[in-house]
Amino acid sequence: GNKKRSEQLVRTLHELQESESVQETLVLLPLTYSFAFVNQWLWAKVFNRKLTLTEGLSNPKMLAQALEDSNQSMICMVGAQIPIFRQYFRNHQFEQVIRLHFAGGPFPQNDLEFIRQTFPHAQIFNNYGCAEAMPRLTIRKAQDSSEAHQVGQALPGVQLRISEGGNVEFQSIYRAEGQIANGMFEAFTDDQWLASGDKGELDLDGNLRLHGRANQVFKRYGEKISLPQLLRTVKEVWEGQALFYKEADPQGEQGHVLLLSPEPDQALITSILRRFRASYPRTHWPLRIESTPSIPLLNNGKEDLQAAAKLENTTTHWAQRI
Repeated sequence: GNKKRSEQLVRTLHELQESESVQETLVLLPLTYSFAFVNQWLWAKVFNRKLTLTEGLSNPKMLAQALEDSNQSMICMVGAQIPIFRQYFRNHQFEQVIRLHFAGGPFPQNDLEFIRQTFPHAQIFNNYGCAEAMPRLTIRKAQDSSEAHQVGQALPGVQLRISEGGNVEFQSIYRAEGQIANGMFEAFTDDQWLASGDKGELDLDGNLRLHGRANQVFKRYGEKISLPQLLRTVKEVWEGQALFYKEADPQGEQGHVLLLSPEPDQALITSILRRFRASYPRTHWPLRIESTPSIPLLNNGKEDLQAAAKLENTTTHWAQRI
């Protein structure tokens, strides 16, 4: 990234996130993750605020103490951490947290009641972007939409467009300098439209609605499958961790497997299947519903889809017979 442009982004975010009253930020994610690096480390440096490093959810007791001891604080999370948070802190209230930011995956819309109970004084924000954007493109307050995939309007200095193939592309005054491709550095240019890696659409008010990562939206027997949309359906009845990984069916057609954690009872499996049957044709149903004691995560807190597809300690609760 570029130091001057990144600091300019931090100042823009400071205003849009109404962060002037925030005195401290507690880091729950690796600072190698650009969302945490910009929103927390760089923000703390630019505005001379306290930066507190934690061991995150790998040490829940220490994290709870740090949150309780903080003063007018801000934290940044990914949605995949909420089921783990619920496991450890179901009856806690962290009243010192006044700003809570999510990025790096689907916004945990169905968990908002729990989040608001746990952080009763926090303003909650849905942030969207990518590393090439360094890393922000849009932002919205949680209360501004009931749709998880509606991520708000472009930041000042950012332009968005949708390509003919439905891909989200952008130009940004805060963008990264370039990328490494085939072992060579390729610089970005000011007039270049960059791909965010997501598919989506812009509504009449300029709000961006995401359909999912480019590799999470695909055709199955001619039907358009959106794994983020299917995951939202699962989350209507399931409070634990959940993800889809892709797998070919016996005919060689691309399909998907639903992986849950922890192990659900049969009543929950039945509830999930009823939702699928009520809302989607069979092409949209998972090939199988499995569970595992713990879903593998990447260092940045996102689900590790490649590792999930290779797990051996799974339990199969249901499988399509055709």
